[in-house]
Amino acid sequence: MNLKLSLLRGVCQTPAYVACEKGFFSDEGIDVTAEVAATAWLVPHKLSTGESQFAVMPWSRVAAAEGYPFVLLAGSGCEEAAIVMRNGIEQHEVKKVAIPLRGGIKDLTAMGLIKSLGWSNAELLRMPSGDGAIISFFGQGSDAASMVEPYATMMEQLGVGKVLRRTGDLWKGAPGCSLTTTRKFRDQHPEVVSKVVRAFAKGADFVLKNPEESSEIASKYIGISSSIIRKSLEANKPNVDALRNTESMKQIIELMKELGYVEEDSSQYLDLSFLDQLRATKV
Repeated sequence: MNLKLSLLRGVCQTPAYVACEKGFFSDEGIDVTAEVAATAWLVPHKLSTGESQFAVMPWSRVAAAEGYPFVLLAGSGCEEAAIVMRNGIEQHEVKKVAIPLRGGIKDLTAMGLIKSLGWSNAELLRMPSGDGAIISFFGQGSDAASMVEPYATMMEQLGVGKVLRRTGDLWKGAPGCSLTTTRKFRDQHPEVVSKVVRAFAKGADFVLKNPEESSEIASKYIGISSSIIRKSLEANKPNVDALRNTESMKQIIELMKELGYVEEDSSQYLDLSFLDQLRATKV
């Protein structure tokens, strides 16, 4: 069976990049082709239509999907978003904040932190993607922006901006992009799901133990200097168990309810049984 894995560009995706490049999927006897989507908004459609069987995507989009067609299998990114302010201004001078369209952790982090940063009256510039928010910030169209790694670190390294706060300052241990499949595929091919989770977890473990090589691998997918990626890994290490941080997830769901993104909470989109099986075999 040839499987398609939908990915995005970001440090949160590094376990998947590594698993592909190091042959961890092949070691499990499965053929996986990774495709990098232009934006996170495209990934749910790819899963729904069967164009992709797996994805590393924002867990909040999985939780907000109508009818809960997707299921989260393992964490990847953790505390992954950051609010970056343009150099040369003070915090009270921020008038415009660029954030992507609603639903992702970048959006939720910004919405959760704006009040605490004293920006309640700031104009929110809704960009069509995370890249749009970054470009707006870099082009001085906004005073601050919400973004993930390695872009937040990149802004600091280039002397463009500085990180003010991160997701973890609001929701400790909050998961970000996570390994996902459809409930239908999980039910029909549990043995394949188990192998994918095992290979993905090996990728995450490799990143933690080999950050230099992992940064080189990620650079090919993200298109950013490996040295910047290596630095960003200090702030955003992969964590396959991030989805066990239920308290932070509950707080985020409450904000999503308040913002009208979801009507209710449900555990239907979370299945850590494959990760539990993996842990049991290591005992």
